Amino acid sequence: MRPSALPTTGVRMKTSLDGLRDIKVYQNTEGYRFSVDALLLYSFVNMKHAREIADLGAGSGIIGLLLARKYAEARVLLVELQESLYRLAARNIALNGLEERVRAILTDVRHLDAACPTEKYDLVVSNPPFRKPSSGRLSLGEERSIARHELRMRLPELAKSVSYLLKAKGRFCMIFHPERLIEVIETLREVKMEPKRIRLVHNDVRAVSKMVLVEAVKEAKPGLKVEKPLILYTADGSYTDELNEMYG
Repeated sequence: MRPSALPTTGVRMKTSLDGLRDIKVYQNTEGYRFSVDALLLYSFVNMKHAREIADLGAGSGIIGLLLARKYAEARVLLVELQESLYRLAARNIALNGLEERVRAILTDVRHLDAACPTEKYDLVVSNPPFRKPSSGRLSLGEERSIARHELRMRLPELAKSVSYLLKAKGRFCMIFHPERLIEVIETLREVKMEPKRIRLVHNDVRAVSKMVLVEAVKEAKPGLKVEKPLILYTADGSYTDELNEMYG
């Protein structure tokens, strides 16, 4: 669907007010809600400067808003397909007093050429749906299902849109499932984005990886850095020092 063709239902859900670091956000109590993945992706971004940032599949806007605080001179675009989440993102921009630098648009990531100029952004981030429709248990409720399963956006479509948005040497950071890491690398390379940095995420030192953080650079030379594993919990189930530091 083109941006003008997106449905507007006007349906409102019950919300809760939650926070992460120095950002407050309203979230739907029964819909899609951010998890530690948002914090991990935000913390994975290590650019010294960023002026134009896009968050694709922004949900309630938490990652883009955190990045707006981190990069005080950056303009941030929040792109969301689902109207219920788009309305929250717009509300959360105002809640955090970031109207001058952050805006949200209701559009399909697959058709960003109708809404955004090409090669404008130096940083794009995404916490996209990573489960194929035939794998895993579908989330209860359409909002969560669309956010977690590839029902409305598949990996090649996301990669194509990211490449469209990024400047040469611009960076793309994402969090995804490690069992699809080879697919991620191959898909990004097909649209001239070279994976340059990855970090595997583990619940504890004995657990297999549950997520992987990936950074790719548009039109870069090959060369991949594999960072030390990110461990979330200690043996007694408490947060590790690194995760505590991320939470601030």
